[in-house]
Amino acid sequence: MEAAIDIIGGKWKPVILWHIRDGPLRFNEIRSILPAITQGMLTRQLRELEADQVVNRTVYAEVPPRVEYSLTEFGMTVIPILDDLCEWGRTYLKITNDFCEKKDLNSSSQAGIDEGSCYADISAHQ
Repeated sequence: MEAAIDIIGGKWKPVILWHIRDGPLRFNEIRSILPAITQGMLTRQLRELEADQVVNRTVYAEVPPRVEYSLTEFGMTVIPILDDLCEWGRTYLKITNDFCEKKDLNSSSQAGIDEGSCYADISAHQ
């Protein structure tokens, strides 16, 4: 477990891998998909994934230079795991959403309770 978390763990690596699963992306394409990641953090994450042989970095001899990132053959083996993780997240959001609906129905009559307050936290993750 620790080896896997060392390679694909963290806030950004699974998301980066998820987005390049369907084909190569350029650095700025990844940045536009993930606007909250800084340029330095994206560079660091991609370098680590490349060093761990999960991501290929292909440089094309063009002007201006073009660099694309794609999954290696080994990197493709993580996609079923990410698929399962994504499904687990959807299940979690459904469970917590159902919980919030029940909570909001039970407590909306109480003063100071903002109906739908539970939804704000969950909808930010969808």
